[in-house]
Amino acid sequence: MSIKNERIASIIRKNVSSILQYEITNKQVGFVTVTDVEVTNDLSFAKIYVTFLDDEKHHKTHMEALENVKGLIRSKLSRTLSTRKCPELIFCYDNSLATGNRIESIINDLNSKADK
Repeated sequence: MSIKNERIASIIRKNVSSILQYEITNKQVGFVTVTDVEVTNDLSFAKIYVTFLDDEKHHKTHMEALENVKGLIRSKLSRTLSTRKCPELIFCYDNSLATGNRIESIINDLNSKADK
């Protein structure tokens, strides 16, 4: 990824986080955290990785709510970007936190069995 794309991805991450926190009133979105943003070379698409604070079992409901407000988020984001056009937003669930927690619990189980 080029320096320009990294800079724009960073700006998108900061602005989308702010929009989700302060401007989206849909309660079904829940408390969402933007973990990463990847933009294509031509800046036409931005893949936004998100995770949710509450129960991981309801992430499909939260993702559907994000898809419903995606147009509003893109509209608000376009006002903050200095690019010619705002990239199409693609929200992806980031399960790395859940995977990390599962790996940590496996390691803890193995350590407790080794101590016995």
